[in-house]
Amino acid sequence: MVYILLGTGFETAEALAPADVLRRGGVAVSLVGVSGPTVTSAQAVTVTADLTLDQVKLAPGDMVMLPGGLGGVDVLEHDAAAMALVSQAAADPQVWLCAICAAPTLLARAGLIPAGSRAVCYPGMEGDLVKAGAVPCMEEPFVLSDHLITGRAAGSSFEFGLALLSALAGPEAAQRVKGAIHL
Repeated sequence: MVYILLGTGFETAEALAPADVLRRGGVAVSLVGVSGPTVTSAQAVTVTADLTLDQVKLAPGDMVMLPGGLGGVDVLEHDAAAMALVSQAAADPQVWLCAICAAPTLLARAGLIPAGSRAVCYPGMEGDLVKAGAVPCMEEPFVLSDHLITGRAAGSSFEFGLALLSALAGPEAAQRVKGAIHL
């Protein structure tokens, strides 16, 4: 199961494009409302979540994904239950942890990106990655480093989604979806 955590002010494309790609690839996805069952994005798109945060139970092979959007990232970073779940995912090598745009900086500030790991985030925010000891790869649309996948920004949402799909369902599934959406 992929759990996409939505805090008010999340970046619409960074949450919904990967969800779309993953579902097209046959992967189960749950949109998770951090503060309740409905969440409004930075672009004023209101989403009805599949689950609330208290309903998430991680298991081996699961994935936790954090979309960017400064408002949404701020909500996640200041919600104790959300950060506990993110920390649990980071500590478990059998659970994927993924973040795009501003969200990798949350992981860096929380000490959840291992020193020496390659990562990418929204251009101009890479200082947080450097402070955490990560190696910024700002020219990449996404970076895979152990069980961590980071993405650059809204414009790389589909490529990021395909990277998540490849990690969970294999490169063949990602290629099929890539062809189907004509990316």
